[in-house]
Amino acid sequence: MQDRPSATELLDAVRGFLERDVIDALEGTVKFHARVAANVLAILARELQLEPSHLAAEWSRLDALLGAEPAPDSLAGLREAVRARSEQLCARIRAGEADAGPWRAATLAHVRATVRDKLAIANPKLLAPGEA
Repeated sequence: MQDRPSATELLDAVRGFLERDVIDALEGTVKFHARVAANVLAILARELQLEPSHLAAEWSRLDALLGAEPAPDSLAGLREAVRARSEQLCARIRAGEADAGPWRAATLAHVRATVRDKLAIANPKLLAPGEA
């Protein structure tokens, strides 16, 4: 682990350089690709910042839906375990368990929260004010 600049600070510095100094000096396809690159850097910075708390919240919601399990100790382990538990949830949805009743409401609330968290990373501009 490095001190400063942090990974997020480095991403922000490169993104800022692209947005302030590079993009306006370019034209056509290269200008578009530079904007895409700046956007990718912004997504990566948000993911570094938000992913740990989003995964922990998703794990808690999955505990409520699927039954409590101990969470993995590492971020990579948690990421993989959330993916596996989401597959379990999808199987139950496909089996019709979320078609009616209180489990349906809890499942919809979980899916909405998960999508909101994903948008907060991928494109927070798509969220209503105050949701990002």
